[in-house]
Amino acid sequence: MISLSRLLLLLLVSSSLLPAATPPNVVIFLADDAGWGDYGQNGTTRVRPPNIDSIAKGGVVVDRFYVQPVCAPTRAEFLTGRYHSRGGVRGVSTGLERLDLSERTIAEAFKAAGYATGAFGKWHNGSQWPYHPMARGFDEYFGHTSGHWGEYFDAPLEHNGRMLRTSGYIVDVCTDRALDFIQRNRAKPFLCYVPFTTPHSPWAVPAADWARFKDKPVTLKASSPDLENEDHTRCALAMVENQDGNVGRILRRLEELKLADNTIVIYFSDNGPNSFRWNGGMKARKGSTDEGGVRSPLFIRWPAKLPAGHTVTQIAGAIDLLPTLTSLAGVRRVGDKPLDGRDLSPLLLKQNVTWPERTIFNHWNNNTSARTQRHRLDAQGQLYDMVADPGQTTPINAREPALVAQLTQAVATWRRDVLGDAASAAGKGDRAGKGKAKQAGNAAVDPRPIHVGFREFPITMLPARDGEPRGGVRRSSNAPNSSYFVNWTSRDDTLVWNVEVKTAGRYLVTIDYTCPEPDAGSLVELSHNGRRLTGRVTPGWNPPLYTNQDTLPRPPAESQMKEFRPLALGEIELAPGLGELTLRALEIPGRSVMDVRRVTLTLRP
Repeated sequence: MISLSRLLLLLLVSSSLLPAATPPNVVIFLADDAGWGDYGQNGTTRVRPPNIDSIAKGGVVVDRFYVQPVCAPTRAEFLTGRYHSRGGVRGVSTGLERLDLSERTIAEAFKAAGYATGAFGKWHNGSQWPYHPMARGFDEYFGHTSGHWGEYFDAPLEHNGRMLRTSGYIVDVCTDRALDFIQRNRAKPFLCYVPFTTPHSPWAVPAADWARFKDKPVTLKASSPDLENEDHTRCALAMVENQDGNVGRILRRLEELKLADNTIVIYFSDNGPNSFRWNGGMKARKGSTDEGGVRSPLFIRWPAKLPAGHTVTQIAGAIDLLPTLTSLAGVRRVGDKPLDGRDLSPLLLKQNVTWPERTIFNHWNNNTSARTQRHRLDAQGQLYDMVADPGQTTPINAREPALVAQLTQAVATWRRDVLGDAASAAGKGDRAGKGKAKQAGNAAVDPRPIHVGFREFPITMLPARDGEPRGGVRRSSNAPNSSYFVNWTSRDDTLVWNVEVKTAGRYLVTIDYTCPEPDAGSLVELSHNGRRLTGRVTPGWNPPLYTNQDTLPRPPAESQMKEFRPLALGEIELAPGLGELTLRALEIPGRSVMDVRRVTLTLRP
């Protein structure tokens, strides 16, 4: 006869030998500038993306999900579970999109738990180390770190810090890399982040996708039909359909590898639609803190655990994704700053829990609105009943004065807490760069310095986006993200980057440039804190602007791109310290010096 104590001991030992539950994989799809109304799941008949909609049908739909009005803020909130302004993200370009180094990310949490982590597409929360995605928890990165990319076909893209020329459509190419990552890491848990570049402009989509839409009638109209450009609508939907095909490729690979059942797949967008098109009758579009600018689809599928066909009706936001995904996966959060988001897993799992009322805040360009389960107080202080009046047509301030006062106070409290009520261009950044942003042409340049010189990441790219043109130099367009410096014609002109050198040493300097052949030969100087390097701009290289990239004419604010070539300027000895890295011309034999897309510094071994 076995004693009770002996039996309990045997049970304890045997249970310890059982295999632990396999951690789920995580695949995150993030659309760029897609609207809530761009999906069949949400009622559109203009496009039916079956693969994206299948995530909703096979999983959970979060019906009232809110992001921020533009790209970088939403991405920062997804990464941290905290409102973007807490982490110093107060713009979309010129360094203002960088996420403070004191913030910890969802990728860091999963990496610490033993996951392979990779990101494939648009990053938009910092380009140079230690803001780079590989410094924020990702083992591997492929794509473009800036918020906008001007080349969608055969694009130059970055792989782990080095630029390379790709072949094909940018979304297809980034998906290829994500598929390769999944294949290589199939034997262990992985977090695969696929932030698509579409349907963000430029209006460029493969010919086969455009052919299905170019003559299609636009049957569902924008709330302001006189503002709708129907070709823009058609192209955006063609981009969504192309994106859907790439989502399908990844979903099929998960099935082939028998990983689908234990993989959490989520899909959402980073803001409202980037053009006036049908969006369920909601007010406004991208850039607005009204409902149409900040409501996004959120579809979550995990066949092993989440109920299919379930809808969560409680309001939620991008700030909830980190606590939710770490909870579902059983991953410990990294960092101890207070979260703004909530763990949605009890709602996703249909657990019977008490869910306290909450208010979600949307903020951009000094405008703040507040969303409760039923109401929205807009940035002008107008209150709307979003159930009775989802289009925000009739304010109810006179009927609900107490609620208006309550939400007005909530906004004021939030601004003091999150912004310090200093919602200016200076904002809150890393303490080393505290100060006011400088104006560079039409764009403010972040005061935080660009760090240069890390042995673990020796290449530092300094794009025109992050620099300041002085004198007669201008950007190639008002939108800095995919711009280059032009009109460099005088010895009084300078191109300046605010740089802090971390490691003393010799740095190889290359400049991505173009220059008309008759103008070749200018003598240029690169300097930093008294250290100087000179070299000649030669040979001439004057390629035409791309004319075959776009499906529809490019918006005037976006640069027409061309092929830049690297100019090896030489090596410069740099000492540690903060200062302006300045490029100027000492001799100009022709009419201009060169156009400059980026300067790259590579720390020698």
